[in-house]
Amino acid sequence: MKKVLFLLFSTVAMAQQSNHVDFITALGKVTINDTSKIVEGTVEFEFKVLNSIDTIKIDAQNMEFFNVKLNDKPVPFINTRKEMQIVFPFVKGNNNLTFDYQAKPKQAMYFIGSQATDDLQIWTQGQGKYTSNWFPSFDDVNEKVVFNLDIIFDKRYEVLSNGVLTKQSNQGETKKWEYRMEKPMSSYLLMLAIGKFRKQTQRSKSGVPLELYLEEKDSSLQTTTYKHTQKIFDFLEKEIGFPYPWHVYRQAPVKDFLYAGMENTSATLFNTRYVVDAIGFTDRRYLNVNAHELAHQWFGNLITAETGTHHWLQEGFATYYALLAERHIYGEDHFYHALYETAQQLKFASRTDTIPVLNPKASSLTFYQKGAWALFVVHETLGDKDFKKVIKNYLQKNAFQNVNTQDFFDEITKVSKFDTENFSKVWLETTAFNTLEANELLLKNKSIQELFEVNKLKNTPFQEKRQYLEKVMQSDVYFKVKEAVLSQIQNESWSDKIKLYEMALRSNNTSLRQLLAVVVSTIPENFRLQYETLLLDASYETQEIALTTLWNNFPNHRTRYLDVSKNWIGFKDLNLRIVWLSLALATPNYDSDQDNLQKELISYASPIYEASMRQNALEQLLLNQILSDEVLRSLVNATTHHAWQFSKFGRDTIRKLIKNSEIRTVYQTLQPTLLEQERLQLQRLLNE
Repeated sequence: MKKVLFLLFSTVAMAQQSNHVDFITALGKVTINDTSKIVEGTVEFEFKVLNSIDTIKIDAQNMEFFNVKLNDKPVPFINTRKEMQIVFPFVKGNNNLTFDYQAKPKQAMYFIGSQATDDLQIWTQGQGKYTSNWFPSFDDVNEKVVFNLDIIFDKRYEVLSNGVLTKQSNQGETKKWEYRMEKPMSSYLLMLAIGKFRKQTQRSKSGVPLELYLEEKDSSLQTTTYKHTQKIFDFLEKEIGFPYPWHVYRQAPVKDFLYAGMENTSATLFNTRYVVDAIGFTDRRYLNVNAHELAHQWFGNLITAETGTHHWLQEGFATYYALLAERHIYGEDHFYHALYETAQQLKFASRTDTIPVLNPKASSLTFYQKGAWALFVVHETLGDKDFKKVIKNYLQKNAFQNVNTQDFFDEITKVSKFDTENFSKVWLETTAFNTLEANELLLKNKSIQELFEVNKLKNTPFQEKRQYLEKVMQSDVYFKVKEAVLSQIQNESWSDKIKLYEMALRSNNTSLRQLLAVVVSTIPENFRLQYETLLLDASYETQEIALTTLWNNFPNHRTRYLDVSKNWIGFKDLNLRIVWLSLALATPNYDSDQDNLQKELISYASPIYEASMRQNALEQLLLNQILSDEVLRSLVNATTHHAWQFSKFGRDTIRKLIKNSEIRTVYQTLQPTLLEQERLQLQRLLNE
């Protein structure tokens, strides 16, 4: 899933209710008004009362309810603004509950752009923010329901949801999409997405339709964005040993998504930063996120951790299986070096991190990466055959149910004498990272052995290791080992390290050359021409680093560098265009039309663009000390954005700016002209 952690809490009240009531199916007939941002519709629940109970609760944040009926008869209810409570002397048996509702979601459903500007998207994010903000449902992950949705919206758009699209019907200017599921899932996995998408469909070897969506304007990026998707699907289905549990798998990128991706059942949404061309794929490949979210269709969706304590059963497993998929595509060296890098992160973090894996407050690094490492240890200890048997049995036994760590351990002990108790203490219940065991496993790989040999020389005088390092750079060893060489020699004299740098440039390995672009911040004149070759690399990130570094190092060549890069665009977020505008504005006498350059850069900070692009533009404007009213307004607007990273950037920046009395005065003058939410945010900052 996403990089920001969500804890799978279940409330005591809902846990008690699940002992008395089992919700079976939900049918929602939903209409969305993108102008008022209101969701309304009719919901029908089928449920079974297991034991007598006098009140049944459905989570519903800030909703209104009408025509509430139990078994076709009006029934009393209480609306707490957090729950709908059905008050009735329920006895054992099957029941039908129907009602109309209306909601104006404050979170979990996001409206991006508008129909007026032809850039509208609407999408949901249930995990971490709760589906109950837009659809009456259950915040308790242990309540699994077969969800079906009928969604009515403008027929010019495409509407995506969970399950099979069984029917579409035009209704004047609108259209109804009918999506059906056959198996139950937790409410946080319910989703919808609306946009002007175009679909291409592939099929897995097992016959599952793989529906791959992009916005119409990005259709030329289909092949590179979704590269290896079918290969990943086929590999994971075979590796896991349990058939993909749903009838279809669809994926779509959405604008200003909160995370890298989200594994809604049968329908993953992901961040548009991964919509790339062939060059962009070098630096921003969707492949790992793609595999991670797909693995969640088994680990998280088919079986769901019963509480946050066992969250590693989802994120650790998805992270590990994504690594296995990458190994399938990129090979053993890639796999082992990825594990090595996360081991280094975990070892460093363990110095201050006091929360272990089996704790709902554990960090993302712990749940994801240490969870994956724990699973790798199990895999290596059991052996491939027994490990796959454990996973298959674990999934078969617990399919469409909730699980805890002991459920996984139970399957291990059936096929092996593996000491799960000791394993749990070492890998799941303590914060220390077991470097000794990790290194033993890593050293099975030859390139890791070579990496360790390079690392042993960190404190060795350069002249004593020069010959060995040159030999490494000239060899066909995995490029990550060569990257370790470059990192190790950063503080050596230029005359000592230049030969190794030249070898790195001649390697034609894009990643190795990019690291060189980073580590060489001060460029001697006799290395300028060689460094300039980095401007030609098939990597938008390398080009940005190289252009900025060369511009800073060689003022007399700035005009030439700007001429060379004048038509660069970069990723979809225009990283190269934005840095070019910034450098052009900072270069005296480069372009006589400074006003238009400034206007263009300011425009990229406006709300019509995605947060990452806006922040980049704002940072460059601040570097150039361009603080027009329009820029100051854009910063205030940033504070109201749903992406916390961008809103925090806006707040932190304004806090610094208003220390200047002149800017504080400008903001006080602008405040009455702002939108209500913007005024409130600015007032809070001015009052601090």
